[in-house]
Amino acid sequence: MKKNFLLSALLMLIVCVSAMGQKVERASYDVVPLPDKMFMTRRLPFMLNQETKIAYSGNEDMKRNAEFLSLYIKETTGMNLQVTEAKKKQRNTIMLSLNKKISEKEGYGITIHDAGVLIEGQTAAGVFYGIQTLRKSLPIVKDAKVIELPAVQISDAPRFEYRGMMLDVSRHFFSVDFVKQYINLIALHNMNILHWHLTDDQGWRVEIKKYPKLTEISSQRKETVIGRNSQVYDGTPYGGYYTQEQMREIVRYAHDRYIEVIPEIDMPGHMLAVLAAYPELGCTGGPYEVGTSWGVFDDILCAGKEETFKFIQDVLDEVMDIFPSKYIHIGGDEAPRTEWKKCELCQKRIKEEGITGDDKMSAEAKLQGYFAKRVEKYLNKNGRKLIGWDELLESNVDKSAAIMSWRGMKGGIEASSLGHDVVMTPTDHVYFDHYQVEETWNEPLNICCTLTMEKVYEFEPAPDTLSEEAKKHILGAQGNLWTEYITCENLAEYMVLPRMGALAESQWMQPEKKDYKDFVRRAAHLCEIYDLYGITYAKHIFNKEK
Repeated sequence: MKKNFLLSALLMLIVCVSAMGQKVERASYDVVPLPDKMFMTRRLPFMLNQETKIAYSGNEDMKRNAEFLSLYIKETTGMNLQVTEAKKKQRNTIMLSLNKKISEKEGYGITIHDAGVLIEGQTAAGVFYGIQTLRKSLPIVKDAKVIELPAVQISDAPRFEYRGMMLDVSRHFFSVDFVKQYINLIALHNMNILHWHLTDDQGWRVEIKKYPKLTEISSQRKETVIGRNSQVYDGTPYGGYYTQEQMREIVRYAHDRYIEVIPEIDMPGHMLAVLAAYPELGCTGGPYEVGTSWGVFDDILCAGKEETFKFIQDVLDEVMDIFPSKYIHIGGDEAPRTEWKKCELCQKRIKEEGITGDDKMSAEAKLQGYFAKRVEKYLNKNGRKLIGWDELLESNVDKSAAIMSWRGMKGGIEASSLGHDVVMTPTDHVYFDHYQVEETWNEPLNICCTLTMEKVYEFEPAPDTLSEEAKKHILGAQGNLWTEYITCENLAEYMVLPRMGALAESQWMQPEKKDYKDFVRRAAHLCEIYDLYGITYAKHIFNKEK
């Protein structure tokens, strides 16, 4: 015991002597989101320096984790740390290892003292979140020589299993590089889902080899309305799509960061772009054109034609081959049934299936339920689950369908009480296409409304009004970025940051441990990380706190 103490003291003396004349920077564990349990200990601090090694034990995932940590430290401090496989009795080392005693799948522990740093998790994903905490605790220094990591014991795990962000690339298209940047932001904020909205009236972005007109015609609109449906158009063709290989590349990129990509193929509504290429799938036969303005259109897929379901299954076959996600999102929102009421084939389908309306739900609404159930059955047959927007509750879907509640919390509360799994994503708390301040005269044009960072922070995905049984069905929460008015990548970053940090605390932390004023203080360093990577973010939202 005495020998070990003397050895530690000697090592600390060597580090201190080597650091003489060099500025010693200090880490802070006041990160976003804040870890669940954190105890400062009486041990001596760990002195991170150029000689520190990153050691890992385990599989290729753990090796990749170590390489990520080395990259993050280099980007943040300039230190270029060697990655090596773990060996016994290594000092001046950051050790990454698995520990099956950690109870939560994505949980992690961090132990820091003068002898070294240990980051462990039940899974490699848990270790990755521990790495994010260490990464965010480091000071941003161009050419650091020594960084003091105070002795600490951290134990942490996420509150919710589903922690997502949605990106709409249909209204405005974003490059593969930007989608990767968006994934990096998701990882930085301890999130694990990218909900990728790939199709809509204004553009189809998925290469489907069996239906080449989807990329030839559906991915292009002849022009775009200026402003909020002003009836004035820019006269400029607009389009783009992702090849299957590009989408697989993005899936791999996300997977390496423990992020699942959930594709959304909206149906039966928001399909005007498809009808422009394949008019035979509509009730009227057209002619149709890819949407050039924003909003909801009456022309949707015909539920009375078998060709419609053949098309959907063919598309889903290729989508499922690209995306290994547990869920496939089918939208289901904003689908007017105006044409279904007039369509002979839809009315024939209603009659043949014995569908009858009642005082709560029209026959056409129940026909959408038939549509969704048929698609769900096909997804289930292929080992996948259906998720869709809360309008599906109005069409009598089976409770096996997961519901994404966007029109406030009401749909999610109802769905969870009925036994549906639910992701909460209400407009009034997590729609990041909304303005960030009340005074919008100096802001880029956006869709409407004001959503302050404080309002995002107040978001509670599992309110106390729910029964304990219903709360079990709340999978988690998601922020959405719709892009009717988000025309470029810098603006996309600006709209989600730093509100994404506020959402991250609702997704990760226990509600009783949240404190908005403390969050604002901690978010300042998070913004320094944005600066490090040259990311655009909203700064004025801190003004009231200064």
